[in-house]
Amino acid sequence: MYVILWEFVVLPEKVDAFVGAYTSDGAWAKLFAQAEGYLGTELLSSTEAQQEAIFLTIDRWKSAADFTRFQEQFGAEYRALDTQLEGLTIRECKLGIFISEV
Repeated sequence: MYVILWEFVVLPEKVDAFVGAYTSDGAWAKLFAQAEGYLGTELLSSTEAQQEAIFLTIDRWKSAADFTRFQEQFGAEYRALDTQLEGLTIRECKLGIFISEV
């Protein structure tokens, strides 16, 4: 399994909109689901009290090749959605790409 982790910092007043877009049935997951090999997205939220809300997304794909094909087929849609939702976050950081041996 090919896993991509992202961290997002969101202002409190944007949390509901962010969750709506990034949850397992949100806009990102719906876009990803159009591609072969997409296994799902998980959204995690920090339990620590802070001024800003911190979230992690875990995107799962069968393989790196499946994700590459997604990027080739849906690159324009990906960029458009990213632009549309960029006002929801203060900061985002790709934490890395991981391979699951399980």
